Amino acid sequence: MVLQQFPVAPADIPVALGNRGGFSGARLWRVASLCLRAWPEQVSPVRLSFIHEEMIRAAAQGLEFVPKVHVTRAGSTWVEHDGRVWDLTTWMPGVADFQSNPSTVRLEQACTALARLHKAWPQHALGSKCPAVLRRLARCHAWQLLVQSGWRPGQAVGLSDPVEDLVQRAWRVLPGFLERLPDRLRPWVTRLVPIQTCLSDVWHDHILFAGDTVSGIIDYGSVRYDHVAVDLARLLGSLVGDDGAQIAAGLAAYRQLRSLSSEEEELVRVLDESGTLLGVANWLIWLRRDHRQFEDLPAVARRLGTLVARVECWQ
Repeated sequence: MVLQQFPVAPADIPVALGNRGGFSGARLWRVASLCLRAWPEQVSPVRLSFIHEEMIRAAAQGLEFVPKVHVTRAGSTWVEHDGRVWDLTTWMPGVADFQSNPSTVRLEQACTALARLHKAWPQHALGSKCPAVLRRLARCHAWQLLVQSGWRPGQAVGLSDPVEDLVQRAWRVLPGFLERLPDRLRPWVTRLVPIQTCLSDVWHDHILFAGDTVSGIIDYGSVRYDHVAVDLARLLGSLVGDDGAQIAAGLAAYRQLRSLSSEEEELVRVLDESGTLLGVANWLIWLRRDHRQFEDLPAVARRLGTLVARVECWQ
Protein backbone atom coordinates (compact mmCIF):
# COMPACT_ATOMS: atom_id res chain seq x y z
CA MET A 1 0.00 0.00 0.00
CA VAL A 2 2.78 2.46 0.91
CA LEU A 3 4.89 1.70 -2.16
CA GLN A 4 1.92 2.28 -4.44
CA GLN A 5 1.96 5.94 -3.41
CA PHE A 6 5.33 6.44 -5.15
CA PRO A 7 5.36 6.50 -8.97
CA VAL A 8 9.04 5.45 -9.10
CA ALA A 9 8.49 2.28 -7.06
CA PRO A 10 9.43 -0.87 -9.01
CA ALA A 11 7.41 -4.08 -9.02
CA ASP A 12 10.11 -5.95 -7.09
CA ILE A 13 9.13 -7.59 -3.81
CA PRO A 14 10.54 -5.59 -0.87
CA VAL A 15 13.25 -7.34 1.14
CA ALA A 16 12.78 -6.77 4.86
CA LEU A 17 15.94 -5.66 6.68
CA GLY A 18 14.58 -5.03 10.16
CA ASN A 19 16.42 -2.14 11.80
CA ARG A 20 19.59 -2.84 9.80
CA GLY A 21 21.74 -2.82 12.95
CA GLY A 22 20.32 0.47 14.22
CA PHE A 23 18.65 1.23 17.52
CA SER A 24 16.13 3.97 16.66
CA GLY A 25 13.12 1.74 16.05
CA ALA A 26 12.99 2.40 12.29
CA ARG A 27 12.16 -0.47 9.92
CA LEU A 28 13.81 -0.81 6.52
CA TRP A 29 13.10 -2.64 3.28
CA ARG A 30 15.20 -2.76 0.13
CA VAL A 31 13.22 -2.53 -3.10
CA ALA A 32 15.65 -2.93 -6.03
CA SER A 33 17.71 0.29 -5.97
CA LEU A 34 15.45 2.01 -3.44
CA CYS A 35 15.10 2.05 0.35
CA LEU A 36 11.67 2.05 1.97
CA ARG A 37 11.72 3.23 5.58
CA ALA A 38 9.07 3.23 8.29
CA TRP A 39 10.32 5.90 10.67
CA PRO A 40 10.07 5.48 14.46
CA GLU A 41 6.65 6.28 15.88
CA GLN A 42 7.88 9.50 17.52
CA VAL A 43 8.87 11.03 14.16
CA SER A 44 6.07 13.33 12.98
CA PRO A 45 5.27 14.42 9.41
CA VAL A 46 6.54 17.92 10.29
CA ARG A 47 9.84 16.54 11.55
CA LEU A 48 10.30 14.27 8.52
CA SER A 49 9.47 17.13 6.15
CA PHE A 50 12.30 19.16 7.70
CA ILE A 51 14.72 16.24 7.31
CA HIS A 52 13.70 15.84 3.67
CA GLU A 53 14.08 19.56 2.96
CA GLU A 54 17.68 19.46 4.19
CA MET A 55 18.48 16.30 2.22
CA ILE A 56 16.99 17.79 -0.96
CA ARG A 57 18.91 21.04 -0.40
CA ALA A 58 22.19 19.10 -0.12
CA ALA A 59 21.50 16.87 -3.11
CA ALA A 60 20.70 19.95 -5.20
CA GLN A 61 24.29 21.10 -4.61
CA GLY A 62 25.53 18.06 -6.52
CA LEU A 63 26.41 15.90 -3.51
CA GLU A 64 26.19 12.44 -5.03
CA PHE A 65 26.55 10.68 -1.67
CA VAL A 66 23.26 12.11 -0.34
CA PRO A 67 20.27 9.79 -0.92
CA LYS A 68 17.61 11.13 -3.27
CA VAL A 69 14.20 11.67 -1.65
CA HIS A 70 11.35 10.48 -3.85
CA VAL A 71 8.00 12.22 -4.14
CA THR A 72 4.58 10.57 -3.86
CA ARG A 73 1.82 10.79 -6.43
CA ALA A 74 0.24 13.43 -4.21
CA GLY A 75 3.39 15.57 -4.30
CA SER A 76 4.52 14.84 -0.74
CA THR A 77 7.78 13.17 0.33
CA TRP A 78 6.17 10.92 2.92
CA VAL A 79 3.21 8.63 3.48
CA GLU A 80 1.37 8.18 6.77
CA HIS A 81 0.40 4.57 7.41
CA ASP A 82 -0.08 2.27 10.40
CA GLY A 83 0.88 4.93 12.94
CA ARG A 84 4.17 5.84 11.26
CA VAL A 85 5.48 8.07 8.50
CA TRP A 86 7.22 6.35 5.60
CA ASP A 87 9.56 7.53 2.87
CA LEU A 88 11.35 6.19 -0.19
CA THR A 89 14.94 7.13 -0.96
CA THR A 90 17.80 5.91 -3.09
CA TRP A 91 19.57 2.80 -1.82
CA MET A 92 23.15 4.04 -1.54
CA PRO A 93 25.96 1.80 -2.80
CA GLY A 94 29.04 0.88 -0.82
CA VAL A 95 29.93 -0.61 2.54
CA ALA A 96 30.53 0.89 5.99
CA ASP A 97 33.86 -0.88 6.37
CA PHE A 98 36.30 1.73 7.67
CA GLN A 99 37.09 -0.28 10.81
CA SER A 100 38.04 -3.36 8.81
CA ASN A 101 39.89 -1.34 6.17
CA PRO A 102 41.15 1.89 7.76
CA SER A 103 43.49 4.32 6.03
CA THR A 104 44.38 7.98 6.17
CA VAL A 105 43.09 8.43 2.62
CA ARG A 106 39.67 7.06 3.54
CA LEU A 107 39.56 9.18 6.69
CA GLU A 108 40.37 12.28 4.64
CA GLN A 109 37.67 11.37 2.14
CA ALA A 110 35.10 11.03 4.92
CA CYS A 111 36.02 14.42 6.41
CA THR A 112 36.03 16.05 2.97
CA ALA A 113 32.55 14.68 2.26
CA LEU A 114 31.36 16.06 5.60
CA ALA A 115 32.83 19.47 4.76
CA ARG A 116 31.03 19.44 1.39
CA LEU A 117 27.77 18.62 3.16
CA HIS A 118 28.25 21.40 5.70
CA LYS A 119 28.99 23.89 2.91
CA ALA A 120 25.74 22.91 1.21
CA TRP A 121 23.79 23.92 4.30
CA PRO A 122 23.83 27.69 4.96
CA GLN A 123 24.28 29.11 8.43
CA HIS A 124 21.10 29.43 10.48
CA ALA A 125 22.56 31.84 13.05
CA LEU A 126 25.86 33.72 13.17
CA GLY A 127 26.23 33.78 16.93
CA SER A 128 24.46 31.46 19.35
CA LYS A 129 25.16 29.26 22.32
CA CYS A 130 26.21 25.82 21.11
CA PRO A 131 23.15 23.55 21.29
CA ALA A 132 25.30 20.43 21.71
CA VAL A 133 26.97 21.90 24.79
CA LEU A 134 23.60 22.83 26.31
CA ARG A 135 22.22 19.34 25.62
CA ARG A 136 25.22 17.70 27.24
CA LEU A 137 24.98 19.87 30.34
CA ALA A 138 21.28 19.01 30.66
CA ARG A 139 22.08 15.31 30.36
CA CYS A 140 24.85 15.62 32.97
CA HIS A 141 22.34 17.21 35.33
CA ALA A 142 19.78 14.46 34.67
CA TRP A 143 22.43 11.80 35.32
CA GLN A 144 23.47 13.42 38.59
CA LEU A 145 19.86 13.58 39.78
CA LEU A 146 19.38 9.92 38.88
CA VAL A 147 22.47 8.79 40.78
CA GLN A 148 21.66 11.03 43.75
CA SER A 149 18.25 9.36 43.94
CA GLY A 150 20.03 6.09 44.73
CA TRP A 151 19.70 4.46 41.31
CA ARG A 152 22.41 1.97 40.38
CA PRO A 153 22.69 -0.33 37.34
CA GLY A 154 22.50 -3.56 39.31
CA GLN A 155 22.57 -7.10 37.97
CA ALA A 156 20.05 -7.75 35.24
CA VAL A 157 18.26 -10.88 34.10
CA GLY A 158 18.18 -11.71 30.41
CA LEU A 159 21.15 -9.76 29.09
CA SER A 160 23.86 -11.66 27.30
CA ASP A 161 27.12 -12.10 29.19
CA PRO A 162 29.07 -9.64 27.00
CA VAL A 163 26.52 -6.88 27.62
CA GLU A 164 26.39 -7.67 31.35
CA ASP A 165 30.17 -7.44 31.63
CA LEU A 166 30.23 -4.14 29.75
CA VAL A 167 27.57 -2.63 32.01
CA GLN A 168 29.66 -3.46 35.06
CA ARG A 169 32.85 -2.13 33.47
CA ALA A 170 31.05 1.07 32.48
CA TRP A 171 29.74 1.64 35.99
CA ARG A 172 33.24 1.24 37.45
CA VAL A 173 34.71 4.09 35.36
CA LEU A 174 31.81 6.38 34.48
CA PRO A 175 30.70 8.18 37.68
CA GLY A 176 34.01 9.95 38.33
CA PHE A 177 34.26 11.25 34.78
CA LEU A 178 30.66 12.48 34.74
CA GLU A 179 31.13 14.34 38.03
CA ARG A 180 33.88 16.42 36.39
CA LEU A 181 32.26 16.80 32.98
CA PRO A 182 30.11 19.89 33.75
CA ASP A 183 33.26 21.85 34.61
CA ARG A 184 34.66 20.89 31.19
CA LEU A 185 31.53 22.09 29.41
CA ARG A 186 30.59 25.27 31.31
CA PRO A 187 33.25 27.57 29.73
CA TRP A 188 31.54 26.98 26.37
CA VAL A 189 28.12 28.14 27.55
CA THR A 190 29.11 31.80 27.22
CA ARG A 191 30.84 31.45 23.84
CA LEU A 192 28.75 32.33 20.81
CA VAL A 193 29.28 30.13 17.76
CA PRO A 194 27.79 29.92 14.25
CA ILE A 195 24.87 27.52 13.94
CA GLN A 196 23.71 25.64 10.86
CA THR A 197 22.14 22.35 9.82
CA CYS A 198 24.19 19.38 11.07
CA LEU A 199 23.72 15.61 10.93
CA SER A 200 24.30 15.25 14.71
CA ASP A 201 24.77 11.47 14.49
CA VAL A 202 27.24 10.85 11.69
CA TRP A 203 29.36 7.87 12.69
CA HIS A 204 31.16 4.86 11.28
CA ASP A 205 28.11 2.89 10.15
CA HIS A 206 26.64 5.88 8.32
CA ILE A 207 29.66 6.39 6.03
CA LEU A 208 29.64 4.06 3.02
CA PHE A 209 32.75 3.50 0.92
CA ALA A 210 33.33 2.18 -2.58
CA GLY A 211 37.08 1.61 -2.47
CA ASP A 212 38.56 4.79 -1.03
CA THR A 213 35.63 6.98 -2.15
CA VAL A 214 32.69 7.94 0.04
CA SER A 215 29.71 6.59 -1.89
CA GLY A 216 27.03 7.38 0.67
CA ILE A 217 26.27 9.26 3.86
CA ILE A 218 23.10 7.71 5.21
CA ASP A 219 20.59 8.21 8.05
CA TYR A 220 19.56 11.84 8.45
CA GLY A 221 17.18 11.15 11.34
CA SER A 222 19.07 13.33 13.84
CA VAL A 223 19.45 16.41 11.60
CA ARG A 224 19.18 19.64 13.59
CA TYR A 225 20.67 23.12 13.93
CA ASP A 226 24.00 22.99 15.73
CA HIS A 227 27.70 23.81 15.37
CA VAL A 228 29.64 21.73 12.82
CA ALA A 229 31.96 20.56 15.61
CA VAL A 230 29.22 18.18 16.76
CA ASP A 231 29.51 16.25 13.47
CA LEU A 232 33.30 16.27 13.40
CA ALA A 233 33.42 15.03 16.98
CA ARG A 234 31.00 12.16 16.28
CA LEU A 235 32.68 11.16 13.03
CA LEU A 236 36.31 11.32 14.16
CA GLY A 237 35.56 9.68 17.50
CA SER A 238 33.88 6.72 15.82
CA LEU A 239 36.49 6.32 13.08
CA VAL A 240 39.82 6.91 14.83
CA GLY A 241 39.06 7.30 18.54
CA ASP A 242 41.94 8.97 20.38
CA ASP A 243 44.55 8.71 17.62
CA GLY A 244 45.88 12.28 17.64
CA ALA A 245 47.72 12.02 14.33
CA GLN A 246 44.62 10.73 12.53
CA ILE A 247 42.40 13.33 14.14
CA ALA A 248 44.79 16.01 12.89
CA ALA A 249 44.71 14.49 9.39
CA GLY A 250 40.92 14.45 9.37
CA LEU A 251 40.65 18.05 10.54
CA ALA A 252 43.22 19.14 7.97
CA ALA A 253 41.19 17.51 5.19
CA TYR A 254 38.04 19.22 6.43
CA ARG A 255 39.80 22.60 6.53
CA GLN A 256 40.71 22.29 2.86
CA LEU A 257 37.07 23.04 2.06
CA ARG A 258 35.69 24.72 5.15
CA SER A 259 37.57 26.84 7.67
CA LEU A 260 37.86 25.91 11.34
CA SER A 261 39.34 28.15 14.01
CA SER A 262 41.56 26.77 16.75
CA GLU A 263 38.71 27.41 19.18
CA GLU A 264 36.34 25.34 17.02
CA GLU A 265 38.86 22.51 16.88
CA GLU A 266 39.01 22.55 20.68
CA LEU A 267 35.21 22.34 20.69
CA VAL A 268 35.48 19.20 18.56
CA ARG A 269 37.61 17.60 21.27
CA VAL A 270 35.25 18.70 24.06
CA LEU A 271 32.19 17.37 22.24
CA ASP A 272 33.91 14.08 21.42
CA GLU A 273 34.90 13.52 25.05
CA SER A 274 31.52 14.52 26.46
CA GLY A 275 29.59 12.65 23.77
CA THR A 276 31.51 9.45 24.49
CA LEU A 277 30.91 9.67 28.25
CA LEU A 278 27.25 10.50 27.89
CA GLY A 279 26.87 7.80 25.24
CA VAL A 280 27.93 5.25 27.86
CA ALA A 281 25.52 6.81 30.37
CA ASN A 282 22.68 6.60 27.85
CA TRP A 283 23.30 2.89 27.33
CA LEU A 284 23.24 2.20 31.07
CA ILE A 285 19.95 4.07 31.39
CA TRP A 286 18.39 2.36 28.38
CA LEU A 287 19.47 -1.11 29.47
CA ARG A 288 18.93 -0.89 33.23
CA ARG A 289 16.47 1.86 34.07
CA ASP A 290 14.27 1.82 30.97
CA HIS A 291 14.73 -1.91 30.22
CA ARG A 292 14.66 -1.26 26.50
CA GLN A 293 14.63 -4.33 24.30
CA PHE A 294 17.01 -4.57 21.33
CA GLU A 295 16.81 -7.04 18.46
CA ASP A 296 20.56 -7.37 18.06
CA LEU A 297 22.37 -7.75 21.40
CA PRO A 298 25.74 -8.43 19.71
CA ALA A 299 25.39 -5.03 18.00
CA VAL A 300 24.61 -3.46 21.38
CA ALA A 301 27.71 -5.11 22.83
CA ARG A 302 29.88 -3.83 19.98
CA ARG A 303 28.63 -0.25 20.31
CA LEU A 304 28.84 -0.15 24.10
CA GLY A 305 32.16 -2.00 24.10
CA THR A 306 33.77 0.58 21.84
CA LEU A 307 32.63 3.43 24.08
CA VAL A 308 33.64 1.74 27.34
CA ALA A 309 37.09 0.85 25.98
CA ARG A 310 37.73 4.49 25.12
CA VAL A 311 36.73 5.70 28.57
CA GLU A 312 38.87 3.04 30.26
CA CYS A 313 41.89 4.31 28.32
CA TRP A 314 41.37 7.78 29.79
CA GLN A 315 41.93 6.61 33.37
